[in-house]
Amino acid sequence: MALKVELKPNERIIIGACVVTNTDQRARLLIDGDRIPILREKDILTPETADTPAKLIYLSVQLMYLSPDPMAHHPTYFNLVRGILSTMPSAWPFIEAINNNILNGDLYHALKEAKKLIGHEEELIADAKSLQAANSGSKADRKSA
Repeated sequence: MALKVELKPNERIIIGACVVTNTDQRARLLIDGDRIPILREKDILTPETADTPAKLIYLSVQLMYLSPDPMAHHPTYFNLVRGILSTMPSAWPFIEAINNNILNGDLYHALKEAKKLIGHEEELIADAKSLQAANSGSKADRKSA
């Protein structure tokens, strides 16, 4: 069964080991093949954009997904997992889901779970920032009193 992909003008997509860049008009592609890694531009992270621990995990899973030898990226992935779990234990359910997909050879779904981990991390950061702002405000209130 062919995968239908519609690309926006100038959008990029990775198909296998190739980066395909669309021209200045919308394009519709039908991609037929088994187990060919495909990533749309919005789902691609680069080393420059992987600026948080969860994004680094996503990047390592992405490299596994795109690689002909996914196991070559396992040491990096598991080092990152140890680090994130030591600082963010609440990441465990996401890591467990990612690990299960990796063990089953379903790297596409491992990527989807890694994206959920990024969302969880963003929520924790937002909560920490709002707590910090609330604490800063209450300290200012006490000083003015």
